[in-house]
Amino acid sequence: MSDEIDYDLSPDQWETLKALRAPVSRLSALSRFVLEDLVALGLATMSDDVPVITPMGRRALIRGSSRLWDVAA
Repeated sequence: MSDEIDYDLSPDQWETLKALRAPVSRLSALSRFVLEDLVALGLATMSDDVPVITPMGRRALIRGSSRLWDVAA
């Protein structure tokens, strides 16, 4: 049985999750509400008041990336 979960994230949540891969200096414009949602889902965490993508968040981003192709097209 697989423990992977498909996440039905909003476009803002996907964008925020992608942005968490960037250096900290680029994260200042992220929505606190979206970050709180991602933290609640276990896709992100706060470390010294800095949002960080979790391993589960990275897996969700990789698994969900094929769904994002339609949005980009």
